Formats: sequence, C-alpha cells, structure tokens
Amino acid sequence: MESSFSQSLFSRIYQEFLVICNIKKKGGEEIMNERSLSSMQQEVDEYIQQFKVGYFSPLAQMARLTEEIGELAREVNHTYGEKKKKVTEHENSVDEELGDVLFVILSMANSLEIDLTEVFEKNMEKFNRRDHNRFERKAKKNK
Repeated sequence: MESSFSQSLFSRIYQEFLVICNIKKKGGEEIMNERSLSSMQQEVDEYIQQFKVGYFSPLAQMARLTEEIGELAREVNHTYGEKKKKVTEHENSVDEELGDVLFVILSMANSLEIDLTEVFEKNMEKFNRRDHNRFERKAKKNK
C-alpha cells in the first residue's frame, strides 16, 4: 500500500522536471517523446527483474534518489550558475542527470506499486484546483 509521504515525494519531484524529461532533441529540433509513464515503468521493471537482487529497499532507493538529485543540482549549478567545472571533472549534462533521477523514481514507484500516471493525473487536478487564481495568466492569443 502506498503512503502519502511517497505519493507526495514523487509528485513534488516529478512536477519539477516532467516537461524537461518529455522533450528530446533530434538533429537540433525538439520533439515530444511519445513514451508513456506506464511504458517507462514497465521497461524499468523488465530491466530490474533480470537481476537476482531485484528492487532495493525503499530506504536504499531514497538514498539513491537523494544522491542523484545532488548530482543533478551540481550539474545545474555548473551549467546555469556561477560555479564552473574543474578541468578534472567528468562531463555530464543536465538531461543525463534528469534521466538518472527519472530512472530511480520509476524504480521506486514500481517497488512501492505506485502508478505514476495516476499520481500525475491527481497532481494536475490538485494544482489546477489549488492554483486556479494564484498566478496571473498570460493573455490569450487571438487566432
């Protein structure tokens, strides 16, 4: 059974980078990735199931997620912040680190039997309801 903590954790992290993770570059042109969360969860499950150890415990996965988020933060700092990389540091990219975070989230969701599509749909309903009048909206364009 899923806990409200794990649902909340996945929701907050997932909302922050869903759009970025669903965009791929092909020949310099951005295209939407047609993969569903469900298909990604299935592919991660098939990958994990080939190993005897299977899924790590929720605590171990949380530690791994924290590690990957730290690596993402470091890469964002190098790319967009004032702190530039040392010449001895490995070349990673923000999208590579987001991919690592996404993999761990998919893996953790699978091990806790959480359907991320359902989580996303519930979160969008919540945000649309809660934040309906919170922010000033852009003017609608006339067609």
